Amino acid sequence: MLKQLGIKSLRPGPSGNPADPNAANYDEALANPYPNLPEVLTLNNGKKVTTPAMWWKQRRPEIVEAFEREVFGRVPPKVPKVTWKVAIAEREMVGFIPVNAKQLIGQVDNSEYPLLDVNIAMTVVTPANAQGPVPVLMMFGRSALPAPAQPPKESLEKINAALKELLVKSDPSLKAVFEQYPAYNPITSTAVNPFGPPPAGDPPTPNQLLAAGWGYVLIEPGTIQADNGAGLTKGIIGLVNKGQPRKPEDWGALRAWAWGASRGLDYLETDPTVDSKKVGIEGVSRYGKAALVAMAFDQRFALALIGSSGEGGAKLHRRNFGEAVENLTAAGEYHWMAGNFLKYGAAEATFGAKTANDLPVDAHQLIALCAPRPTFISYGIPEKGDAKWLDQQGSYMAAVATGSVFKLLGARDLGVNQDYKTAKMPAVNVSLLDGELAWRQHDGGHTDAPNIKYFIPWANKMIKYTYSTTR
Repeated sequence: MLKQLGIKSLRPGPSGNPADPNAANYDEALANPYPNLPEVLTLNNGKKVTTPAMWWKQRRPEIVEAFEREVFGRVPPKVPKVTWKVAIAEREMVGFIPVNAKQLIGQVDNSEYPLLDVNIAMTVVTPANAQGPVPVLMMFGRSALPAPAQPPKESLEKINAALKELLVKSDPSLKAVFEQYPAYNPITSTAVNPFGPPPAGDPPTPNQLLAAGWGYVLIEPGTIQADNGAGLTKGIIGLVNKGQPRKPEDWGALRAWAWGASRGLDYLETDPTVDSKKVGIEGVSRYGKAALVAMAFDQRFALALIGSSGEGGAKLHRRNFGEAVENLTAAGEYHWMAGNFLKYGAAEATFGAKTANDLPVDAHQLIALCAPRPTFISYGIPEKGDAKWLDQQGSYMAAVATGSVFKLLGARDLGVNQDYKTAKMPAVNVSLLDGELAWRQHDGGHTDAPNIKYFIPWANKMIKYTYSTTR
């Protein structure tokens, strides 16, 4: 890729180790070397965007084009079809909530290049007692059923009787053991004791969603595209390229994961238990970046929860604070982005040198592509492991800078009367959840789980959802 782009050398990214000579900057006085962001509501020809029609027909397509060409890459015009098949479908319990759970495989047509197989793993879980289709939150993570469904007590007794008989046939000495301990069974029920102490802290995210009448979806990124550079000739990117290396404008892993989420949404549009007009997308860290990309490029996603996404996500590229553009271009994360993104970390190249300030777009414009749909930006605190490296302040500035687009389209922004250049983050645990654009920094670590109990009522209000059950 460096040869294709004419790059002779790349600048190294700052180090996360404060003792290193090139340690990352955490001084706010030095954090904004390029304070002027690209105008979000000004056309490339300099004309101001003053109406929603100008946004949709002119400005938004310009921003999409720049992100596709220079940052995330283009989805090829002919990506093979995905055929979804249900591998397992059963009735299960999540806590005390009965659910319908399905494990699916999305088989990508590889007839044009049979040397590679791509099978997307996805799990769909919806409350069994809902009266109709429910909203779901699609989350990037391992595709797994909530728990194996257990046979009833009578069936379990039959299994144990048969198993004891087989064991005695295999080893007759076991007969005396079973006679000495007649109440013992090889297989015991793993049912939760309803009188046991509740777990500390908030319930797990799936439990909170189901209790609120939502479903959830787990889609496994690694089954779409590997999270490493070596995998670029494999996965969906490699399949489309027939095993050959990428071109500079080809998609990277973030766009591929987002593409996979969109194919999962294709399936959800056929699932009668899911309200496909109320599907959210969620992710944390690198998957927070992918969730933001999915929300930005596929307007079918109704809302998003973007957790601790940092550089390449909600953080401004132009900030000199923690992780930088060079950490993506010169380190092991270059595969997330389009090849063209490497140009902005170039120290020496046929075209000279480029920096983050040469990028035609920045994170505030990525968030703007989500407007006017509800978009919740979530972070934790460094003291609990949501490192300063992520630049929470830079992400807040991006959210403030994008507010004008939400307002132009009739939605509400964060509701702060500050310019992005002077905007300071609210205190920890202070919620800005009155509008379609939302912000909350919780007091936990590198996760969005502490914000789920705030996300759900906010989301219900935004999508006008009230849960009702059968009795």
